[in-house]
This record gives sequence, C-alpha cells and structure tokens, in this order.
Amino acid sequence: MPDSAPRPTPSAVPSSDDLVELLAGSPGRLVLTAPATPEVIDLAHVMLEHLHTEPEQATPTARMRFEMAVIEVLGNIVEHAYSHDASLALDEHSEGRRVEIRLALTPDHLVASLSDNGRPVTLDLEDLPMPDEMAESGRGLALASAALDVFEFERIGDHNHWRMACRLS
Repeated sequence: MPDSAPRPTPSAVPSSDDLVELLAGSPGRLVLTAPATPEVIDLAHVMLEHLHTEPEQATPTARMRFEMAVIEVLGNIVEHAYSHDASLALDEHSEGRRVEIRLALTPDHLVASLSDNGRPVTLDLEDLPMPDEMAESGRGLALASAALDVFEFERIGDHNHWRMACRLS
C-alpha cells in the first residue's frame, strides 16, 4: 500500500507498560537472545525483514524509521555496552555478554524491546543533541529518537532496557 493511501488513525502512542503488553501479547512477535557481537546486527536485519512479511500493514516510511532506530540502538549496545569491558576475557566476552531482541507488529505500531547485560548507561533521552556536522559518530541515538514515537531507556538491576515504538502510518 503506498504511503499516500488513506489509513485509519492509529491509536494513541503506547505507554511503557503498554509496550510490554503489546510485545507479550503479539502472536507474531519475534524474540532472539544472542551474544552481543557484531553478528547479532545481521540477525536483527533478518528479524526485521521477517517482521514485514505483510508489508501493506506499515508504510515504507514507518518501516524505514523503525528499522533504522532498532539497528542504531543495537549498534550502540554492541559497540559501547561491551567495548570497554576489560574484566572479561575475549571468549567470556562473547558468551557472557548477551542481548535480547523482541520485535512485534501490532495493529497500530511496530514495537521493539532490546535488553542487554552490558555496562550501565547514563544518558538523558530527552536531551540528545546532534553532534557537529564534522563529527564521525554520535548521531545514532539522536536519529533514533527523532524517528520513533516512543523511545525509552532504563536500567533495571544489571540490565539495560530500551523500548521503542513507531506508528504504522
């Protein structure tokens, strides 16, 4: 269905609790738990492709926004949550540090939850400035925030939890 086709108005932006329920209750949800290595990004691309087996449900723009945000956050998890973890040997690093990816397509939203047992993250998602135009990095979370309707982070116990949602239209 093209972007310009009329669509029913999606429901209100889901709350954090609603996102958890949407993911848990979605019959077509996809879940992956894997070592937090660069290869997990390739697996996430396959999951996102599989999520869109009925592409008429989400506009191409919504799909692009959602996919970009999920991959940017996952890339940050792989790069930053583990890159400075010198306390683990290389083989322990890949097996001990894990990420869980949950994706779902609901009637109104694309929904994702990413959890990892990496180092604690300190950031304010309400204040993610875009770096200088000459900077070679630092745009990922700001772009993800701009692309999503819901973008939340919290540290619970020894896990980082990222929740994301994007309206289908």
